[in-house]
Amino acid sequence: MKKLYTVFGVLFLLTTSVLAQSKSAVVRGEIIFPYQTQHHVHGSSLVALPNGDLLAAWFEGTGERSADDVKIMGARQRKGQTTWSEPFVMADTPNLPDCNPVLFLNRQGKLFLVWIAVVANRWENSILRFKTATDYTKPGAPVWSWQDNILLKPDKRFAEEVEKRFKDLPKNTSGWAEYAPQYDDMIQEASQDLRKRSTGWMTRIKPLLLENGRILLPLYSDGLNMSLVAISDDDGATWRPSLPIVGRGPIQPALARRNNGTIIAYMRDSGDMPSRVHVSESTDNGESWKATVKSEIPNTASVELLRLRDGKWAFLGNDIDNGRHRLSLYLSDDEAQTWKWKIRIEDKQKNQGAFSYPSLIQTPDGLLHMTYSHHLEKGEKSIRHVVVDPVAVASQAVTAHKP
Repeated sequence: MKKLYTVFGVLFLLTTSVLAQSKSAVVRGEIIFPYQTQHHVHGSSLVALPNGDLLAAWFEGTGERSADDVKIMGARQRKGQTTWSEPFVMADTPNLPDCNPVLFLNRQGKLFLVWIAVVANRWENSILRFKTATDYTKPGAPVWSWQDNILLKPDKRFAEEVEKRFKDLPKNTSGWAEYAPQYDDMIQEASQDLRKRSTGWMTRIKPLLLENGRILLPLYSDGLNMSLVAISDDDGATWRPSLPIVGRGPIQPALARRNNGTIIAYMRDSGDMPSRVHVSESTDNGESWKATVKSEIPNTASVELLRLRDGKWAFLGNDIDNGRHRLSLYLSDDEAQTWKWKIRIEDKQKNQGAFSYPSLIQTPDGLLHMTYSHHLEKGEKSIRHVVVDPVAVASQAVTAHKP
């Protein structure tokens, strides 16, 4: 019994230490708008504007894909302030749910909003839409100057790649193993259907902009339960699909690039148990991707990945086996070979809330800014913005976590 008390004592001290260190690294945090009880709010995105302002977007309505009143909302935080403007409408397709906004600037400083309009209330029928603006610093919504759809047509190489990469996957030995052969065959068969592989690609995480101007926009399909990247070599004017990122349930990719040019994708696990972050890599600037492997990081929802200006990497996600009541920030100084530092941004009991679908950026002052869905136990929902000092995180005791 004495040994048992000792173990619990050590665990308590470790937990207390992590929470105390988290508080010391968190600069501030606030909800963007008052908690909603009648509306569902989720799936935020965040961008830093050239004038120092922050612009956030999320989707809001009486549901998600099944609610035709869902629209894309936004709010601003002016440079030097700690409060947000009143929310405003960013996009609203008549009689269709609008979800999963992504905000980013191309190399000319043009603002993009990319999102999905859900046709027939089914994720697999979603249409990719986008707006652009160069006049976006005034109060309220940006002054949009262009709007269009992003239409992708993966060719027969898509199906060939799916078949090839499934052969690279390890044999499934989990409780799901009985169904793995049927699942693999089903996905390979579906990938041969031009309609199925051409529709239903959805946004979630910000794109990766390469030094040559190429934009890699991560996309995923609920119908095919896999991912790909939309590639633009003309600053977002036109788009084409990469080859698929294949695995048993890798969705919602987040991208970062190593010094040697390899692009790493971390993805949510929508496949067999145990639920772990999926990892893939590309050595040809996003054109093709290796079959995914499962990391050791627990995962129950969307993740974020970011290369910092000093070369460190940041990972943000729900590193827990069940639920979304814990949200943690990891830092690495070896390009995600290991994660040496970790703090908890949110850590509650399972029935006390859900904190998920993060967006993560770094501002010119070096601070990390994140937004994420902040859902409390009484049905109160908002989007929370938190600022973290990565220098303070990296000054803490080193605890290595394998990728």
